[in-house]
Amino acid sequence: MVTQECVSRGDIYFVALNPTRGSEIRKTRPCVVVSPDELNAHLRTFIVAPLTTGGHPYPFRVRCSFDGKDGHVVADQLRAVDRERLVRRLGSLSETTLNELLAVLQAMFAV
Repeated sequence: MVTQECVSRGDIYFVALNPTRGSEIRKTRPCVVVSPDELNAHLRTFIVAPLTTGGHPYPFRVRCSFDGKDGHVVADQLRAVDRERLVRRLGSLSETTLNELLAVLQAMFAV
């Protein structure tokens, strides 16, 4: 569990997502933090999007490469998670991929 570490937008953490229901992405897996740093500095919860190497390239999924694997950021499965679900920091998305993800989120929410 990550206790006092500063969590930033674009960071990738191994996150314990279980328990889940239905079609929610499950198990402990890499997730990218998408909540803004202004929130991350003050709250115990973070908004994350899971990463997957499987699945289909749906319109709201962003291609990414991380840790030598190709996959997608699953922007259609955003979750708010407590700090206690963060297992460990794995790295961060490239600036290009993060900007693409943020553009997809803007399109999803029409902002």
